[in-house]
Amino acid sequence: MVIRAYLRASTKDQDAERASAELEAFAEKRGLSIATRYVENESGTKLDRPELFKLLRDSREGDILLIEQVDRLSRLNAADWNKLKTEIAAKRIKVVALDLPTSHMFVEADADSFTARMADALNSMLLDMLAAIARKDYEDRRRRQAQGQERAKAEGKYRGRPEDAKRNAAIAKMLNKGVSWSDIQDAVGCSRATVAKIAKREKAIQADG
Repeated sequence: MVIRAYLRASTKDQDAERASAELEAFAEKRGLSIATRYVENESGTKLDRPELFKLLRDSREGDILLIEQVDRLSRLNAADWNKLKTEIAAKRIKVVALDLPTSHMFVEADADSFTARMADALNSMLLDMLAAIARKDYEDRRRRQAQGQERAKAEGKYRGRPEDAKRNAAIAKMLNKGVSWSDIQDAVGCSRATVAKIAKREKAIQADG
């Protein structure tokens, strides 16, 4: 059994490795060690996460995917969550989350086969539930944010986030040189959505020209 830790934060401004010590302590308490850590700053609402899928490619049957909370793995919509679950099931690996005690059975040495099967069935159900809760929490926060912005606009108080002109000019320059979106993200520290927005803007400028 190989334990592979997955650590994620939504933006580069956040510390994706914040929970690293907690995961290490969890493993050490059970006489185990984390073999590999996969760290990335990507939104949990996106299925396309390079480090997560690298973890899945590296994994073998019986390996453990260790996370701090289920929302580190998924804030996905139902369709994308089902796709991710299918990938995990195909690799025959187990998800262990610190906030999901039923999953801890997968790393307990004294778990017999019947108990393990029961834990597997219960864990699958609870993973679905917590993933749905994580998605709803995300959607609720986005809705409240949008409502707050609309209220501020109505009151004449909302101005929006000022554009980072220097950063966006650098993105445009790299796009025009043919630099890949992933390399631009790494170089500038922005989201893929930002690159897409600048790419669309540059395309429109070139079309007008």
